[in-house]
Formats: sequence, C-alpha cells, structure tokens
Amino acid sequence: MNMTNRQQLLGVVAIVAIVLLAGDRLVVSPLSKLWKERSDQIAQLKKSFDQGSRLLERDKSIRERWNHMRTNTLSSEISVAQNQVLTAFDRWSQDSRIGINGITPRWNHSSEEYATLECRVDAFGSLGAITRFLYEIEKDPLGLKLEIVELTARDDRGRELNLGLQVSGLQLNPPPLP
Repeated sequence: MNMTNRQQLLGVVAIVAIVLLAGDRLVVSPLSKLWKERSDQIAQLKKSFDQGSRLLERDKSIRERWNHMRTNTLSSEISVAQNQVLTAFDRWSQDSRIGINGITPRWNHSSEEYATLECRVDAFGSLGAITRFLYEIEKDPLGLKLEIVELTARDDRGRELNLGLQVSGLQLNPPPLP
C-alpha cells in the first residue's frame, strides 16, 4: 500500500470517527435522553389517568361520604357545638356506666373555613365499661375523631382503669372570631 493511500485511508477513518462521535454527542444522545424523558412522562400521565378514572368511578360514594361527614360536623354556633359534644359525652358515659372526672374543651381556629373543638377527657371504669364507652364514641353519628387514648390502672389488680382521651370535632364555616 502506498503512503499517500494509507494517509488518505487514515484521514477518511479519522473523519468518519469524528462524524460518528459528533453524531452520537449531537444527535443520538439527546434523542435517547428525550425518548427516555417522554417515556417517563407518558408513564406518569398513564398513572394520573388511571388514578383519575378510579376517582371518577368512586365519585358517587365519595360525594355521599363527604355529605355524610359534612352533615355530622359540629354546629356552626360555638356554644351549640360545645353543648353537642358535652351532651354526647354525658350520654356515652351513662350508656357505658363509666365515670368522667373532667372534660376540658379547647377551640382551635386554624383556618377561616373550619375550626376544631379538641376535648381532653379524663374518665375511669372497668375494662368493659371503657371499651363500651369507646364503642359508643365510634358508632355515634356525631363526627368526632379519637386522637389519643391512654389507659392506666387505678388498682393493683387492674380492675379499675383510668382513661385519658383527646377527641376532636370538626366545625365547618365557623363564625368569625371577636
């Protein structure tokens, strides 16, 4: 092979290598990156679409549950709402034969759209009475949420127990603060 032919061949190979490298850096890599990003975006959109479809399928039940929750919130009047909760605790304690030492209500106005009434309840009774009391709270249509439940023994055998509860109730569209 002639020296000039070899130089020409090496020159052509070098140019081809540079063109391939430039093609990889300027065309293939960006296109493959774009392809991967689009694939990820399509997967995310499919996931969002599936989630939206499931929400639409459950639309009726979600709306019914929200209406049920909204109708079982506390009254929009502060004194009436507090009376609802205190009356409910009295009813539950009578039904379960539990003794209540004290109820400490506290209002939390964290938003203009809603407020929460948090009640700290200290009670005592047997295990059966306490379980019945908790059952009465949970099954009542009044929308209360048990936040904290604490049980401690009052005697050595554990037949009498102290119950500490923190319960919160939701009040939608509360009146403005004075």
